[in-house]
Amino acid sequence: MKKVLTLMLMLTITALTGCGQTGDLYLPDHQQQNEQTQ
Repeated sequence: MKKVLTLMLMLTITALTGCGQTGDLYLPDHQQQNEQTQ
């Protein structure tokens, strides 16, 4: 029972952490950033 509660708590925290985050969900291309800074 304790494992189930811990799992539910972790899932809830993970879900709430994503709430309110803005912007597109993608990994930026590091090569593009390097070309822009040079």
